Amino acid sequence: MTATDPRFETLPVGVVMQRKPGVTRWQAWAWRASALLLGAGPADWKLLREEGDVAEYHIGTVPMTLWRTDAEAYRVNLAEPVVCAYVVLQPERGTFPYRLKLVTANPNEAMQYAEGGEELVEKVAMPPPLVAWVQDWTDRHFVDEPFQKRKRKRHLEDLVEDGKGDARISQVSDVYRAPSRDRKLGSS
Repeated sequence: MTATDPRFETLPVGVVMQRKPGVTRWQAWAWRASALLLGAGPADWKLLREEGDVAEYHIGTVPMTLWRTDAEAYRVNLAEPVVCAYVVLQPERGTFPYRLKLVTANPNEAMQYAEGGEELVEKVAMPPPLVAWVQDWTDRHFVDEPFQKRKRKRHLEDLVEDGKGDARISQVSDVYRAPSRDRKLGSS
């Protein structure tokens, strides 16, 4: 796949993480993804701003890729009241608690990472230019497939219902007979 491949489009997106003091004695700091930076250059936990105990870091930049086959998922995301991107972070030991793994606009992909339990998925509001880019991509590539009700396959249906039950089990009479009838006739 090349840069001009019509199946996908990429845009570098930087992620800003905010650090605040933790609310319990067991957690010194609370971290959350707070913003996205379009077209950001490379960074590795670059301090952007610090006010008292609150600090914001540009933790990294990754390419956000839109795939033609995911246009329906992007459309679902664009229908939300607040259009968001999903930041996937991998826990790491060291000076900083996370490593940036992925930024996606596909809610289905984000859900798969969240269900795995090993990564942290943060929902971050998209800036308007990013929303416009995703909207343009979706408008160009979304193909609405009309719903078609499936018809029964006649060759799979039993054509004869004679009340004998399973054909593999020999029965002389109707399997749906009342048990009280057998008791009256004296058969066990």
